[in-house]
Amino acid sequence: MKIEKSKKKFVKKVKRKIPWIDGLIEDYRDALDLNIIGKVKFRTSERSICIYCRGIRKLCGKPKCPIMMKFYSYINVKKLISNLELEGSSPPGVFIGRYGYPYVYAGPLIPPILGDTHLYDYPEKWIEMKMEDIIDFRFKLVRGKFLVNVKKFEEAGRRIQLTQELALATSPVETEAYFKKPPGKIFLIDADVQPMGPSAPLKKFDIINPKIDHKLEKAYYDFDLKAADAIINLFHERIPVTRIQRAFSVGAFGLRRNRKLVPTRWSITAVDSTISRRIRDEIVKKNPLINEYRVFEANMLGNRFTVIMFPEKWSYELIEAWYPGTAWNPNRRFISIGGDFEPYEGRKTYAKIGGCYYAARLATVEYLEREGRQASVLILRESYPEYILPLGVWLVRECVRKALASRPLKFDDLNEVLEHLSRRLKVNMKYWIDTSELLKRNLFQRRIIEYV
Repeated sequence: MKIEKSKKKFVKKVKRKIPWIDGLIEDYRDALDLNIIGKVKFRTSERSICIYCRGIRKLCGKPKCPIMMKFYSYINVKKLISNLELEGSSPPGVFIGRYGYPYVYAGPLIPPILGDTHLYDYPEKWIEMKMEDIIDFRFKLVRGKFLVNVKKFEEAGRRIQLTQELALATSPVETEAYFKKPPGKIFLIDADVQPMGPSAPLKKFDIINPKIDHKLEKAYYDFDLKAADAIINLFHERIPVTRIQRAFSVGAFGLRRNRKLVPTRWSITAVDSTISRRIRDEIVKKNPLINEYRVFEANMLGNRFTVIMFPEKWSYELIEAWYPGTAWNPNRRFISIGGDFEPYEGRKTYAKIGGCYYAARLATVEYLEREGRQASVLILRESYPEYILPLGVWLVRECVRKALASRPLKFDDLNEVLEHLSRRLKVNMKYWIDTSELLKRNLFQRRIIEYV
């Protein structure tokens, strides 16, 4: 679709790379899957309408002002964290930053609340929650931080040891923190990571009687087990993906010489990619094909996900359509649409649409593994104006899981599928077809079998 251009644009070119991949993910196929090459352009308008709106007039078209939502959450938590000391029950939660790599900020996430806070960092349980509730308790998580070299994290001593213990815990851990200065007003808003509250440098912190997950602990002490093998083993032992990602980020897995801290944003995508690639190649591709077209659907927090499965060998595509006023489309007139595709052989470059691609792929191969089947899969996402604040790629994984847990509609041919989709989706099918490699291949490409 055409995207309206502002008269003045600020363009910044950023060379992107993930420097830890080769050393930490030992399997070269996983490294290829996450390979970032070339340059990515980020564009933003020099003018802002926020100064004229002030959260009241809704000039951006969003039903609620995301800035005011964050402000109200901040006011609520600010009353509880006005000094240099904080006592609360960590969900458990930790965060490893990425700016300044390999010197990054790491530390615990602590709400000013004692008790059962496990929902504060457990996306698998957020599927039926309201956006306001998720934002509210996420902004209650105060991020304590200390600077550490990801390659020599042991030099951080007791602070990194306690951070690792938190990451391996199974339930909320009572935590006491002492800051060098009061937590500030800066919030972390990231496309792949859930939002969280204010942060402050740590003077020291301590935890009381953490209950360690024995399966994670076993992988932690196995210095001969590769990181990718630890990840897939824990997944098949039914450890929640979020918990695996958390442990991976604090350097809990891998060969002794290769262990490093992994920024939280990177650990999320690395785990999703590693699990989905392994299941895809080692299990799904060996399964028989489904024998009909299947269509699944689910809605969550202003997003509609439609999953279409074709009776063909594995290929996979995710396409997203962002309505005006949504988290990643500030344009007030046109819908923004784009996606990524992989053939049977897989990818050799990082998906342009980011971590959501791998999160949805994980949910997809989970389903096909359970069914003992193989299919070609197309996922269509419509993100509506109600989705005003990015909540993290967990939303993509959990909403696709929700869709695939429902009973599918089954069709005998693709034309029936397209007729059904044209009635269910708001975006015209013409635009989906124009964007989709998989749909164009099925609709317009002739096959050798047709001539036999």
